[in-house]
Amino acid sequence: MTISMYQASVPVFVRALTNLSNVLKKGEAHAKDKGVDPDTLLQQRLIFDMLPLIKQVQIACDMATRGAARLAGVEPQSFPDTETTFAQARDRIERAIAYVKNFKPEQIDGSEDRRIHLKMRDGELDFTGIEYLLGFVTPNLYFHWTTAYDILRVAGAPIGKKDYLGDR
Repeated sequence: MTISMYQASVPVFVRALTNLSNVLKKGEAHAKDKGVDPDTLLQQRLIFDMLPLIKQVQIACDMATRGAARLAGVEPQSFPDTETTFAQARDRIERAIAYVKNFKPEQIDGSEDRRIHLKMRDGELDFTGIEYLLGFVTPNLYFHWTTAYDILRVAGAPIGKKDYLGDR
């Protein structure tokens, strides 16, 4: 049995973002239970030189949406980084999930050799589709999802490995 580019991307992205949304709900509830304004938690960081929770959520969403779009060979939809509340963060995740789910297997399958060029702050990167998916998008998505999880966990949210992995 082989795995397709679609199977290795869209369902993986949707699951990660769904689990991120569920963990955010628990983090928000935990803050409320402790009498803390939950939205202040969105500015928490693991350490001073890392991005805050809200930015981790935004980047995780961007990895999924831009990743699916580029694999499909279309210009990614822009999602401005304007969220300041948990409700807005979860809404962004839901919009990202809906966007990613719009891609069909026939748009992404066969993209292993598609040339993908990125202009980054510190230079330009070139990938094949498979390199982009497995060596850039997926690791970045999980890095930012994991960092968001860790920020909430350090803040005391009652979350664990089952929350991270989610339902199968």
